[in-house]
Amino acid sequence: GQRGEEEEHHSLETFTFYLSEPLSKERVEAFSDGVYAIVATLLILDICEDNVPDPREVEEKFHGSLLEALSEYGPNYLAYFGSFVTIGLLWFVHHSLFLYVTKATRLMGLLNILSLAFIGGLPLAYQLTSEFAEKSHNEIEAIQVSCVITFFASIFQFAIWTTALLNEEETLHAFARYGGREHAFMFAKLALYPCVSLGAFFLTCLLSEFSTAIFHLMQIVIPFAFLALRIFVRISLTAIKSVMSLSRRKVVLLEEEEACLSPNETLS
Repeated sequence: GQRGEEEEHHSLETFTFYLSEPLSKERVEAFSDGVYAIVATLLILDICEDNVPDPREVEEKFHGSLLEALSEYGPNYLAYFGSFVTIGLLWFVHHSLFLYVTKATRLMGLLNILSLAFIGGLPLAYQLTSEFAEKSHNEIEAIQVSCVITFFASIFQFAIWTTALLNEEETLHAFARYGGREHAFMFAKLALYPCVSLGAFFLTCLLSEFSTAIFHLMQIVIPFAFLALRIFVRISLTAIKSVMSLSRRKVVLLEEEEACLSPNETLS
């Protein structure tokens, strides 16, 4: 009877699922890197398979000019580079996020899997944006689908950061916690892709004629936005620190003046 109770208790512990329980951070990172590598490989295979001009076509149609032949595939190449940059920057944000994480939890692992599920849809987004005719209704819908995929892939990364902040003393390094020197930049970096992709989605709904230009502009601008964001956060933090230091100096000067005054002058 006692052995049966122990086995039942052990089975309950085995099959109980607590979202706050620790998870191997190394395995989460290894699995994520594998998915990012496979997605990038699929993009490379897609661009190399159907976007290479045939030698006979180059000779007959473009009079032997390879550059003119490649110009026909320009939109496909632009979509490829934009998708590859998106994958690279999302991997960079993911790497920065888990660089600050000291211990992963099961909830963070679940959110990470959901993010990777949408990361895996980026090759589909590339094929959709490069297959349909320019300025057609299908192309606009394909661009909107790409914006949605990018939004959910990045918003789940933001959710991982939010989950880590809820128990920051156990999950985050001290310099990345709320109020730490890297907290503001990390928060802004994780919020950049969700905000930009959501904004691009609504802009394509309102300005459907310029949807392709809006989407490609989003993919080109975001890498520079990352650099500008870090500079902006650094300047903002420096300005806040200088204002706080000036206010502290004023308080100290007032205290020193009050200390120098006589008791009668202080009462007056």
